[in-house]
Amino acid sequence: MTKLLLSVHVLAAILAIGPIAVAASLFPRFARESPTGVAVFLHRTCRTYAGVGIAVPVFGVATGVSLGVLGDAWLLTSVVLTAIAAGLLVLAILPVQRRVLAGQTGNRLAMSTGVFNLLWAVVVVLMIVRPGSTTGA
Repeated sequence: MTKLLLSVHVLAAILAIGPIAVAASLFPRFARESPTGVAVFLHRTCRTYAGVGIAVPVFGVATGVSLGVLGDAWLLTSVVLTAIAAGLLVLAILPVQRRVLAGQTGNRLAMSTGVFNLLWAVVVVLMIVRPGSTTGA
């Protein structure tokens, strides 16, 4: 069961977070060039995959329970960073994208997106390296 949970967790991360990272990164460029068309599609992609992305922490916690590592520092740090990234997406990136599409300025949107992507990169490294883990890696 652990292998199934881990597989779904990793697939959800790749298939949900990957498109958000790419679409959010491309949005500022296309919004400057043309606030319709591609920019609308990129915003819709971010919004849709944000909902799908809920599967990532759900299956991640289930996997952590199955492996007995839910209290490990590397996993707790990953959970905190994931929550920060989710908050950044929901509270900063998506609302600013909406404002840009409405014709307003998108101050710091590229920076927020960069921080979002950096947080996910750190989470991936923590998931692979698992510093301090006694489960072997």
